[in-house]
Amino acid sequence: MPALTSGKTAPDFTLRALDGKSFNLKDALLHGSAVLVFFKVSCPTCQYALPFYQRLFKAYKSQHVTLVGVSQNDADETKAFAKEFGISFPLLLDDTRKYVVSNAYGLTNVPTSFWIGNEGEVEITSVGWSRAEFDQINRKMAEAERTAALPIFQSADEVVDFRAG
Repeated sequence: MPALTSGKTAPDFTLRALDGKSFNLKDALLHGSAVLVFFKVSCPTCQYALPFYQRLFKAYKSQHVTLVGVSQNDADETKAFAKEFGISFPLLLDDTRKYVVSNAYGLTNVPTSFWIGNEGEVEITSVGWSRAEFDQINRKMAEAERTAALPIFQSADEVVDFRAG
């Protein structure tokens, strides 16, 4: 089964975050849209992409969009990843080895990102790294904040158009 596509209803879930707090998608959507970024710490494309999502998180400090990572690793591995790659947005743990949430979202590769509208519908699905889809998420975050899209990439960045997960 491929990853959930646009127009599908995002499955609700509750996962524990690294800080021990509980995260529930349905509750998060009460405050606006959500971006879910599924990843595995050993994935080179995840190591490439998540720092750019960190920049989105810092750029908007959004009150209207919740951005979370969903790790397929245990807490210790996920903490080490966050430290190494400078990730400060909330990281959730789908590490039951059954990957209940990852499977509910139809993941076949990581990273896979979803933009979920506040009504619970998947609006963007991005498998692997796609600059065009990342830019689309950037524009939607700006729109939610009622501002112009902020530049996320720096001149020294080597940003590829696509990188498989």
